Order: sequence, then structure tokens, then C-alpha cells
Amino acid sequence: MARNRFFFNMYEQLSGLRLFSIALLLLIGGGVLFYFNQLGKALEDREKKYASLYAESVRFFIEQGLDSPCDYTFVSDVIAANETIPTILVSDGEAVDNRNIPELTDSTINSDIEKTKTILDKKIIEMAAEHDPIAIDLGGKTAYLYYSSSLTLKELRFFPYILLGAFLIFGTLAFIAYSSSRKAEENRVWVGLAKETAHQLGTPISGLLGWIEVLRSSDGFDQSIGDEMEKDVYRLETITTRFSNIGSVPTMKVENLGKVVEETLFYLKLRISTKVTWFITNNLPDESTSNINRHLIEWVIENLCKNAVDAMVGVGELHVSIDKLGDDRVTIDVRDTGKGITKNNQRKIFRPGFSTKKRGWGLGLTLAKRIIETYHNGKLYIHKSEKDKGTTFRITL
Repeated sequence: MARNRFFFNMYEQLSGLRLFSIALLLLIGGGVLFYFNQLGKALEDREKKYASLYAESVRFFIEQGLDSPCDYTFVSDVIAANETIPTILVSDGEAVDNRNIPELTDSTINSDIEKTKTILDKKIIEMAAEHDPIAIDLGGKTAYLYYSSSLTLKELRFFPYILLGAFLIFGTLAFIAYSSSRKAEENRVWVGLAKETAHQLGTPISGLLGWIEVLRSSDGFDQSIGDEMEKDVYRLETITTRFSNIGSVPTMKVENLGKVVEETLFYLKLRISTKVTWFITNNLPDESTSNINRHLIEWVIENLCKNAVDAMVGVGELHVSIDKLGDDRVTIDVRDTGKGITKNNQRKIFRPGFSTKKRGWGLGLTLAKRIIETYHNGKLYIHKSEKDKGTTFRITL
């Protein structure tokens, strides 16, 4: 399989850079998640220790009793310092104290006992599912302190995903900008190549026409040969016009698409292997017209047919059918009986520089796709391909 070295290396480098970038982003993403996960665990352990200290303070406070001469200042400070961790103290199956429950307000606690109890029961179930309650031994009975993670810790768990989401959005925008820039640079390459090619072809074509006239004036010159030579020189002029159109905004005209395709195919039949059997079907009405650039459409048809003949190694059947769809669209199918295109190559077939032939730059199908999709707002794609049975390229306009 032949591939142009310049284009192949360029796309290989781009693919390598893309893979490296993806790997780097995955590594950074994994690192961010790991770091915040470790930080969350550390804070969770810290809150668990603080909840245990809070439970011990409650136990000490209850165990000593209100009449104890013990200094409760430190214990009271520990209990009062809990301003972030939601807690509910349960004794004998009833919630006897709660702190930092956002669903409860002072007015609700004081005015609606049933609602308060409902909220606390629900929060107890949620807290039990989140953390095991801390048992507080009160001598003759056991109380339980239920707690949940603070709002700060909960927000911290979501923060890395928000951060990665922001990175993903930024990376997507950066990729779109990079792709647009690369596409614009690629377009400039096509324009420069096309203009330079058209310019270079102009002078020798004019010279060839002059030499044909010289030959025609010679005695004994077969004028039919001159006619055929002129046809080929005019064909070169058509090719020059094609390149000129690629290098600028092509002029569109209302044309009979069926006849344009037929004329192109009849020209090719005389210059392609006689071992290829042609089947041309034009199902368009005689009055059917399309807004196209004749020279560029001829180029696309010629390119597809030559590729089909190459795929058959000059021997086989070439079927070209033109049909009209119900929604005012036209399809042109070019089907060969060649070796077919593998699934892997089907993804690469329109890529600049990719070719299964040992010659050429691998730009024909790329330019053909550009002509159809950029200039004619249509589609060019592989409609069907089977190994050793052939390939069908479809143009939709």
C-alpha cells in the first residue's frame, strides 16, 4: 500500500500529538481526582474524630450532671464549636438534641413539633446510611450520636468534577479553534497549489495549440489526428479551468446534470482500457437541471471512474447510474467490480496523502470530496464496499 511520505508523516505526527494530548489529559484528570479524593478522605477522618470528641463531650456533660462542681467551660466550648457538622443526639429512640440541620429553623422547632420530628427522623435515616452512629455510654443506657459530612466536605467532593468539566469545555473550545486554524491553513495550501498549477499549465497549452496549427499547415498531415490532438489540448484547458476554480470561488450555472455526466463518461470511454465494460443509466428527466460548476463536476466523475478502473486493474464492469430522489435530490452512483475497500481503509480513503496505489499524491478523492461538499453543499461517501466484489461511491446533490 503506497502512501505519500509528506502527508503520511504529517498525519502521523498529528495523530501522535493527539494521542499524547489525550494521555496527558487523562493523567491530569486522574491526578486531580486522586488528589481531591485523598483530601476528602483526610477531611472526612478529621470530621469523624471531631464528631467522636463532640460525642465524648456530650457524654461527659450528661454523666457529671448539672450539680457537679466540675468546670464545664472546655466541654461547653467543644460542643459550641460545632458549627458545620450536622448532628442529632438520640436517646431512648427520641431525638433530644440537634445541631446544624439546615432544614430546621428556630420558628419550626418552636411552633411545629410534628414537622420537626418528621424532619429529624428523615435526617437520622440519611445520617445512618452515611456514617455509623457513635454510641455514647451513659452508665445505665446508651445514646447515639448521628452525624453527616459538613456542607464544605460535600461540595469538595463535587469540586474536582466541576473543575474537570471546566477543563473539558476549555479543551473542547481550544480544539475547535485549533481545528479551524488547521482547516484554514489546509485551505490555503489547496488554493496555492491550485493557482500555481493553473498558472504553470497555461503557457505550454498555448504553445501546443500553436504547434498543432503548424502541423495542420504541413502537406500530407492527417487532419483527423489534428482534431484529436486539439481535443486533448482543450481537455488540458478544461483541467486548467478546474484548478482555477479550486483556487477561487467557482461560478455556478444551471446545467443539465445528466448530460454533463454522460458527456464526461463518453469522453473517458475512448481513453480507458477497452477491457472495461461500461453501463451508464441516466434516470433524470430531460428537463431536469441543477446549479453546478460543470468543470468541477466533470473532474469528480473523472476521478471516481479512473479510481474504479484502477481498482479493477483495467478489467471489469463499471456501472454509473444517475437517479432523482423524491425530495429534489440527485444521486450519482459509481460502482466497480474491483477488489473492494477494507473497513479500516474506508475511514482513511478521503484523507489527504492516503492512497492504495503506488503512484500519485493521494489527493484525488480529497479534492473530489471538497468539490462536492464545500462548493456544491452535497455529500460524497462510500455507499457500499465488499471484498473482491467491488465498491460503490455515491454523490448526493
